[in-house]
Amino acid sequence: MESKRTTKVSSAAFQRAFGRYRELAMRKPVAITTHGRESLILLSAEEYHRLKRLDRRALHPWEMSKEAIEALAVAEPPPEAAKYDNELKRRRR
Repeated sequence: MESKRTTKVSSAAFQRAFGRYRELAMRKPVAITTHGRESLILLSAEEYHRLKRLDRRALHPWEMSKEAIEALAVAEPPPEAAKYDNELKRRRR
């Protein structure tokens, strides 16, 4: 099964035609399925490294700079976040 973003292939078909799917993964991700469920995603090293650069790391407060803590203290949510206020009210009950 193929989509614009990902090609799905069974693990058996992947093993039979590794070269074909390796080349395809250079252009778009290949989802390898086992018993009909995705188990692995094959993608190019370039795409992997691009995604890793986007990783975020959670920090403990004591690891943050003073400037970052001060910025958080005065930060305000954007107006479009108001639509979620009802969820906060429900949680406080």
